Amino acid sequence: MTDIAQHMVYAYAVLRPTPEAARAVAALRGVADEQVGLVETGDLAAAVGPVPPEEFGEGPLTARLEELPRLESLARGHHGVVAALAPLGAVLPLRLATVYRDEDRVRQTLQERRDEFLPLLERLTGRVEWGVKVYTTASEETAGAPESGAESDAGDAGLSPGRAYLAARRRRRRGAEDAWQAAVRTASRIADEAGEIAVERVAHRPQRGELARAGGGGGTGNDGEYGENIANDAYLVPVDRAEDFRARVLAAAEGRQGVRVEVTGPWAPYSFALPPAPAAQRETA
Repeated sequence: MTDIAQHMVYAYAVLRPTPEAARAVAALRGVADEQVGLVETGDLAAAVGPVPPEEFGEGPLTARLEELPRLESLARGHHGVVAALAPLGAVLPLRLATVYRDEDRVRQTLQERRDEFLPLLERLTGRVEWGVKVYTTASEETAGAPESGAESDAGDAGLSPGRAYLAARRRRRRGAEDAWQAAVRTASRIADEAGEIAVERVAHRPQRGELARAGGGGGTGNDGEYGENIANDAYLVPVDRAEDFRARVLAAAEGRQGVRVEVTGPWAPYSFALPPAPAAQRETA
């Protein structure tokens, strides 16, 4: 498929080698605007594309991953290929920036890890990933706001300005802690409801900063407020139960003050696919 003297091989996903898969990849362009194809060995295949070493060798690729605009472009291209293949059935997405020296190394990996890949493909057939994030929208600045009126003024009437300020700070802090605990209870209730439908769950590390504000999925709670992300979970859900899953998760958070829930999906099962073997990542020519 490629001239190995001029190209390295970017790998997107592992899947079964079917005529449908071959037709699907024929219509896809990858991270370097390359034609995507299949590398097959027996009952496994990898969706791959030839990429230039001057951009995807170890040094240039490391630099690319450290520059946010170029990293975002790479992620979009990678996800675009995986998302296009996902409707075929079971697809194992590979980690972003998985690059091999040549197609022979791809085949070798498929052969060496056949006993891992095949059971995973079987387990993921007919299932998709859904993401659920739970946020508490209260903070020390907003919590306790109802107490900042006449009631708090009356309670602080005998205090000096400094002590009154400290008392107000304590009330706000207690309010934020109460809101956080309420969000934790909501997250636990959501996990229980989701677990009635999902077959697996992966608890990711809660997001902070810009990542916590990058979501765009459907949700419930206080519109426009993000707050602190306290749960960032992925669920493996049967395709035919997807809408039921989403409805039950949102219902579990309905009416919960100070809590925002975001549900996204369906996605290819990134959280439930094995990462590539360490020796196969960013291999140099």
